[in-house]
Amino acid sequence: MQKQQQVLQQTLKLSPQQIQVFRMLELPVLELEDKVRRELEENPTLEEGHEQSNNDTSDNNDEQDYKDDKRSSEEISLDDYRSEDDIPDYKLQASNRARDERSPEFTYSASGSFFDYLNDQIALKDLSDKERACVEYIIGNLDNNGYLNRPLSAISDDIAFSTGSEIPDDMLEDALSVIQDLDPAGVGARDLRECMLLQLERKKATPVHNIAYEIIDKEFDAFTKKHYEKICRNLNISEHMLKDALKEIVSLNPKPGNAWSDNFEDKREQIIPDFIIENIDGELFVTLNNSNIPELRVSNTYSEMIEDWGNKANRNSDTKNAVMFIKQKLDSARWFIDAIKQRNNTLLQTINVIVSLQKEFFLSGDESKLRPMILKDVAERAGLDISTISRVSNSKYALTDFGIFSLKYFFSEASQNSEGEEISTREIKKNLAELIKNENKKKPIPDDKLSELLKEKGYTVARRTVAKYREQLGLPPARLRKEI
Repeated sequence: MQKQQQVLQQTLKLSPQQIQVFRMLELPVLELEDKVRRELEENPTLEEGHEQSNNDTSDNNDEQDYKDDKRSSEEISLDDYRSEDDIPDYKLQASNRARDERSPEFTYSASGSFFDYLNDQIALKDLSDKERACVEYIIGNLDNNGYLNRPLSAISDDIAFSTGSEIPDDMLEDALSVIQDLDPAGVGARDLRECMLLQLERKKATPVHNIAYEIIDKEFDAFTKKHYEKICRNLNISEHMLKDALKEIVSLNPKPGNAWSDNFEDKREQIIPDFIIENIDGELFVTLNNSNIPELRVSNTYSEMIEDWGNKANRNSDTKNAVMFIKQKLDSARWFIDAIKQRNNTLLQTINVIVSLQKEFFLSGDESKLRPMILKDVAERAGLDISTISRVSNSKYALTDFGIFSLKYFFSEASQNSEGEEISTREIKKNLAELIKNENKKKPIPDDKLSELLKEKGYTVARRTVAKYREQLGLPPARLRKEI
């Protein structure tokens, strides 16, 4: 039985301009530069130069039309507003790439000099066409570190699906062996253990080398857990022999493909600060690092074309279509310029509050001067939403007199010392890191003892909290910090 009923509910409605501002806030300065460049290329009504004043030539009808259009599309659902910027690259590629029926028997994807280097070596091998195709397909499945993280059975299924022909398992095993015989040593390994063994197999056989090989081959689990007594006992070797073997193992490269890291997709980009904070005679000055971003304005030429549209005598169907297109581009240009202005204002509001709260640090560079600060603290003082502060602080950096810092660096939770004073958890972490750094590595300090040592310094921290801070610092537990 069907029935009608009224339901009162709240839904989030965002204007296109609001969405554009949100996107802008998340962009670091380098990405903003790219976005501005693309917008200048794609929108002919947007150009470089100072924005014109209100006294410059403009058309009232055009302005009214713009306002009417803006009102008509003022509120839309966030889910309905999805441009290609929101669609993952792989979906765009999948929908836009046509299949080529004349493609080679096996297709693979590889780029960068690392893969070129491997394929250049394969070209010198005496292989049949089918063997070469298998080898090249596997190379195309290596990750940036040179590892094969997919099982050969999955690769066999891919080949069978794309070509309709079965590849024997032994042929794929042989193809992988060919790759594992290439330089750099360790390439084509399926895990760290195999990677190390492949490298050790190429080293000159010596007593130390043989022990190192046995450790990785037979005692790898004990090695990763640093159970050195167990290794010595199982392999019947002395601590001195173990120490020499560990030096041999440490010299191995766990990521044989990283020498070509400059060509990897996940390479680290050069950090360009979004903010510049200067201490001039004891006074802090904050500026946005927008020197490479040009000022933008709406094109006069296209605005005049819209103005001419006011003359009814000039109207025809072709002109109407052209003017509608130009009008859409003009709206887009205005929204884009306004979004950048709002972005800059919001960024300045946020960084000024951060500098105000962390003034002592920016004046001295002393990490202990950092006061507890969370997103809510900045949001309340800046008069902005917490989510906005989160967007601003994400992937943004500030250049100070003491180096470049991520904005997230300045945020930390509050704790109390033994005197009841509020301190930053960063200060506790710093002391924790120093305790671990200066410990006797033959007898690392366990978390409960670290908790006691911190208490002696005036920081009351439970053992579980010590473990949490230690993990946040990327430091392993005492058992894994042990050295011989």
